Amino acid sequence: MPLSARLRRRTLPFAAVALAATLLAGSAQADSPSPADPKLTGDLDTILADARLAGAQAGVEVIDTTTGQVVYQHQADALLTPASTLKNVTSAAALDLLGPDHVFTTEVRTTGDVNGGVLNGDIVLRGGGDPTLLTQDLDNLAAKVADSGITTVTGRVLADGSRFDNVPLGPGWAWDDEPVSYSPQISGLTVSTDAEYTMDNVQVTVTPGAQGEAAQITLNPAETPVQLTGQVTTGAAGSQLTSYATRLHGVNQIALSGSIPVGAAPATYWTTVADPTSFTGAVFAGALARHGVTVGNPVQTATGTETSQLLASHDSQPLSTLILPMLKVSNNGMAESLIKEIGKVKGGQGSWAAGVAQVKSFLAANGLASPAGRQVDGSGLSRYDLITPAKMTALLKLAVNKPWFQSWYDAMPVAGNPARMVGGTLAARMVGTAAANNVHAKSGSMSGVDNLTGYATTPDGRRLAFTVMTNNFAGTNPRPLLDAIAVRLAAGPAAAPAIAKSLKAPAPLLAPSRARALHNAPVDDSFTTRWDDCETLSHC
Repeated sequence: MPLSARLRRRTLPFAAVALAATLLAGSAQADSPSPADPKLTGDLDTILADARLAGAQAGVEVIDTTTGQVVYQHQADALLTPASTLKNVTSAAALDLLGPDHVFTTEVRTTGDVNGGVLNGDIVLRGGGDPTLLTQDLDNLAAKVADSGITTVTGRVLADGSRFDNVPLGPGWAWDDEPVSYSPQISGLTVSTDAEYTMDNVQVTVTPGAQGEAAQITLNPAETPVQLTGQVTTGAAGSQLTSYATRLHGVNQIALSGSIPVGAAPATYWTTVADPTSFTGAVFAGALARHGVTVGNPVQTATGTETSQLLASHDSQPLSTLILPMLKVSNNGMAESLIKEIGKVKGGQGSWAAGVAQVKSFLAANGLASPAGRQVDGSGLSRYDLITPAKMTALLKLAVNKPWFQSWYDAMPVAGNPARMVGGTLAARMVGTAAANNVHAKSGSMSGVDNLTGYATTPDGRRLAFTVMTNNFAGTNPRPLLDAIAVRLAAGPAAAPAIAKSLKAPAPLLAPSRARALHNAPVDDSFTTRWDDCETLSHC
């Protein structure tokens, strides 16, 4: 599918000490020590000798998850940028530390007394860190307020995002990604408008008018607290669509420009909103109004210390269910909410630092403390993140015998499966190969980075855990080589150096200016969503 269309938007078998010793021993061995399958080793060596990796750095490790045998290694102890494959680490830690049944609870609370339908006080919307709270959920909560008999609130709607700290953007996130849909601000109270949980985003829809006139602009949610600047004009029939909508750096102003042909279908753009706590409060206030509840004063941010009484609540689905969209479509916001929730529940503070510290403890407790690497966020959006292929693959091996494994495995994208919530970011990759409907793996990419880590099942039923990481390439994207390795593992004893040539090459990398324009390209709900825009562009 053309890029423009896609963007439209355990008991371990050994003790933990033995596992750590195995990993350390591997670092002193040759790239492929005493290979169990010399033919496989030769085939993978041939793939990695491809000219597309000239000057780049590639690290690979393959492990038999049943025996623990290292099947293949190539620079497996190199510290490399994980990009979105870091979501495997975050989600595994969350399932282990929080538990598969963990839910996020959003509450509506009141201050003061209710007399004759009048609440003499404030109504508090207290966020529970839910990364999947939808506008419909807020509407349902507003309906419960109305059903309680409250018709008037003399005070304010207080939006409470204090479950997490007040740092909205992660360490090392690119400033020019700030308005882009895959880089939302993180709060203990946030809202999404779609079923894939594109949090902290507003949809800006441009509808053409008469030729020469300004196009009509609508927002979803309508209550989004943003100011529109500029305009989109209506161009002649058949003219080029050049309309553009993006939030200006640091403010809630959306700049409009360009034109849309007369008679054309409406074009929808996604952009983040600054201050998701207040944004969510405004959407809730609008829902109250629709249900006949009048609030006397504007929305304000709560301190988190208000004395209040519970009126209504909403629980998210359990974590074992929520990780599916997070991994399938590489939802950055969900991963960042999870890392802060881990910090809040296990460390007492909903911050990146507290969450990362707990993830480190999880890895250490499971024999995966070395090498240290570096993690600063939950999604891998930061270029400060570093991990080795060996450590990533060891995590995959560890997970196989964890009680939550099946949910985690099922949540990974499945190669070559076109169903959105099955194939995810791998829906259009490895189609028609031995890897299709076999390989379960998380992809991760940004400019100069392309990675794949997961599982391949061989024809004789062996489950192999593998990680392929490529960093520091420029020019032609080596993604077909990553896919070729996965296909080769799934194919079993077959000659396959030519596999890489047969796989479809990814779309060429875009010039930065074009990439930024496509970040806000109209949504095509027929295939992708905003969360994998960054991977499609190899930009984040």
